Amino acid sequence: MKLRIVIVEPDLARARQVIESLAPLGHDITVIAESAALARRVREIAPDIVLIDMADPSRDVLEEMALASDPLERPVAFFVDRTDRDMTRQAIEAGVSAYVVAGLQPERLAGVMDAAIARFQMFRRMRTELETTRRALEERKVIDRAKGILMKARGISEDDAYALLRKTAMDQGRKVAEVASALVTAAGLLS
Repeated sequence: MKLRIVIVEPDLARARQVIESLAPLGHDITVIAESAALARRVREIAPDIVLIDMADPSRDVLEEMALASDPLERPVAFFVDRTDRDMTRQAIEAGVSAYVVAGLQPERLAGVMDAAIARFQMFRRMRTELETTRRALEERKVIDRAKGILMKARGISEDDAYALLRKTAMDQGRKVAEVASALVTAAGLLS
């Protein structure tokens, strides 16, 4: 699979080594040598993965580079020559898919990229599932509140209240959660 790769590397000799190691794979590679306007440039290029090589990163630079490369939108692999426990933790918390100590070694690059992409995809699926679950729980809470309002106002059972919400939703071509939300909002205005 041909990938669009952005390499953030201020040292052009090191960037050439990376390009040479990836050339046989046929990827589309762009090198960004300066971090100025990095976020804008990465958005414009819309790469499949961002590789950032930093010999001696400070915490501020590390965080800035991670955020600029938007690790929630695409895999980001950081290559550093040295680190400490806090910097590693901060990089991972920022969403970096791979954090490799001992620098960017061209012979290991393809494997690190594969791992970073797989980890990114796994976390993206987990974030999507988590968001879906959160939304379902919120909808369930609203539906339960709406059922309570109907039960109190009409003196009906929980099953009848839900049936009324469902019928209203079907009649209006809306979701039960939307009808329930409208009812809870209206009840809030009336109380």
